[in-house]
Amino acid sequence: MLLLPFQLLAVLFPGGDSEDAFRGSTSFHIIQISSFANSTWAHNQGSGWLDDLQIHEWNSDSGTFIFLKPWSKGNFSDEEIAELEKIFRDHIYGYTHHIQRRARELKVKFPIEAQVITGCELRSEGSTVSFLREAIGGLDFLSLEKDTCVPAPEGGSRAQDACKLIKMHPTFFYHMMKLLFDTCPRYLLGVLDAGKAELQRQVKPEAWLSSGPSPGPGRLLLVCHVSGFYPKPVWVRWMRGEQEQPGTQHSDLLPNADWTWYLRATLDVAAGEAAGLSCQVKHSSLEGQDIILHWGHPISIGLIFLAIIVPFLILLLCLALWYKRRR
Repeated sequence: MLLLPFQLLAVLFPGGDSEDAFRGSTSFHIIQISSFANSTWAHNQGSGWLDDLQIHEWNSDSGTFIFLKPWSKGNFSDEEIAELEKIFRDHIYGYTHHIQRRARELKVKFPIEAQVITGCELRSEGSTVSFLREAIGGLDFLSLEKDTCVPAPEGGSRAQDACKLIKMHPTFFYHMMKLLFDTCPRYLLGVLDAGKAELQRQVKPEAWLSSGPSPGPGRLLLVCHVSGFYPKPVWVRWMRGEQEQPGTQHSDLLPNADWTWYLRATLDVAAGEAAGLSCQVKHSSLEGQDIILHWGHPISIGLIFLAIIVPFLILLLCLALWYKRRR
């Protein structure tokens, strides 16, 4: 069983030439955001993610999952999905009432914004790591490490009291551990298998160069745009021959509407040092045929003069010949 995650990950996230080129792990996680205006009003949002790809949304009105991909159920049966929906409904209900009821006891003032992220990760060597982290008001509150509730230093005595309360309910804690360490890894493996046709697709990037706003007198900002690629892992560097330029800066990876990705790599250089630089792009879809774009050499004044005067001289010559024939 441990071999399966390794085989899937090897296909989904092939290796690259540097540590940050391609990833070797993937995760499924649920994000819960609970907003409490007072002790009687609360709003809960939930979503499920495969790494950076959202595959579920929680319908708080019906208390059911919305599946955003045809393969979002993985290999779970309708009965198993219905059971998970019930567990999540009960959790949301219990969590909401617990916060509202115990806010004064825990010395928490309304309004309250609570965030929970929980799930599991399959690493390239085949190991599984499960996690749960909770934050209140943007500050870490508590986490689960293996089978222990760990209060965050930022949570102070409130987080310590919350962990004590969790430990006082061993049945609840057992079921939570079962979901994290048994159900989640099984589900993640099923999703990777059911969605492999889409997850394994390879879309080649397009790349182009431009200049950005001048960083200062006598300097240029070279910009290499890379867009439309899938999967997400990509390697983009400004190069001089075979030498990487250490000043390369990368933007965040941004999603396109068609589920592909966009990245921008910039380099601040002296205007006289731009010649000879190139942008190199590595991506699994290119199958080793890297994209290399060379920064253009500046056009001299003489070339500009020739580009203007030569067509004009040709035009005069043609007019002279036409006039001579007419005579």
